[in-house]
Amino acid sequence: MPSNKSVSDAPIVQFTNCRILRDHRLQREDLWVREGKILNPEKLFFDEKGSADVQLDCKDSIIAPGFIDVQINGGFGVDFSLATDDFKSGIDLVSQKILSHGVTSFCPTLVTSPPSVYHQVLPQITVRNGGAHGAGILGAHLEGPFISKEKKGAHPEHCLRTFEAGAFQDLLATYGSLNCVQIVTLAPEMRRSSEVIRELTKRGICVSLGHSVANLSQAEEAVQHGATFITHLFNAMLPFHHRDPGIVGLLTSDKIPAGRRVFYGMISDGIHTNPAALRIAHRAHPKGLVLVTDAIAGMGLAPGRHTLGQQVVEIDGLNTYIAGTKTLSGSVATMDTCVRHFQEATGCSAETALEAASLHPAQLLGIEHKKGTLNYDSDADFLMLNDSLYVQATYIAGEEVWRQDVSGM
Repeated sequence: MPSNKSVSDAPIVQFTNCRILRDHRLQREDLWVREGKILNPEKLFFDEKGSADVQLDCKDSIIAPGFIDVQINGGFGVDFSLATDDFKSGIDLVSQKILSHGVTSFCPTLVTSPPSVYHQVLPQITVRNGGAHGAGILGAHLEGPFISKEKKGAHPEHCLRTFEAGAFQDLLATYGSLNCVQIVTLAPEMRRSSEVIRELTKRGICVSLGHSVANLSQAEEAVQHGATFITHLFNAMLPFHHRDPGIVGLLTSDKIPAGRRVFYGMISDGIHTNPAALRIAHRAHPKGLVLVTDAIAGMGLAPGRHTLGQQVVEIDGLNTYIAGTKTLSGSVATMDTCVRHFQEATGCSAETALEAASLHPAQLLGIEHKKGTLNYDSDADFLMLNDSLYVQATYIAGEEVWRQDVSGM
């Protein structure tokens, strides 16, 4: 069919015979892509009198936005909290490998580390678009070191820090630079945390509450100063108590500023959070749930000893512990596994499960105008999945970057 190229010479690809996740439901319509963006077919037909150059039969697949992982510490033997000479090749390896999990964008996460590690590693993380080389990098997630000693979890105690007189300057001195930082996790009960939250928010950095013994009023105050996220809900925080529900109480708090939504991360691997707790959180605040892997270097590797920053961890099946203890230390779950477990544990729709790994993290980071949806003019980062939500193919900017090897199935 001839196409009118009055607007662009780039080829137009039409994905047919599919169900597209758009406006919170799966809709039987075609997906049109040109120059890495999702096209509005009506404008194409009526304004340009154009048509497709290529048609691809999706064989009744689901097409959903690519997954966005805002908390991933590494994988495949690579630890983002270790300063190595070949750090760049390590981050490239992870970004390439997670394409098979449906992840098209991510925030490499550093756990509590000495200042020297931040100073060496952060300049080597650059925000970049995804492509055949791997998933896009949205910026770093710095989890610690300004967290609670009581709820340090797998974070090394000797590296923890507090805010002194020049609170924000302390943070800058510790990290060295905030140029590529997207999220900072801190404990809001720490003295002077409010001014730090305000300063980070002013710079467009998302502040997350975690590894904390904060009560509800301290958590609410942090949100009023600009915090918008909770790091792995239930893990590394005070357990829910009916007289003071702590950070967990933010899910139903009436002190959240008007027009603001608090999001919360959940490690839906069947280990970090009991399915009943996952259901409670989801039913209390479904629109805030963000699936994260919290994956460590051992993801994708055989059981045994691996690292998480300054610590040695042991992997036993899907359990990961600090060596010699029963302290959980990140996960080895992949994002697509988390999506499927979330759907199974909560009984939610496929649409809901997929949006928790795509739309919600995009909304958290304020990038939903280009990522996390299949709306017209947004980036053509999407997945083909079967009805059981197994990823069959991953696309970034409209180009196929990974496909399931059917011969091996």
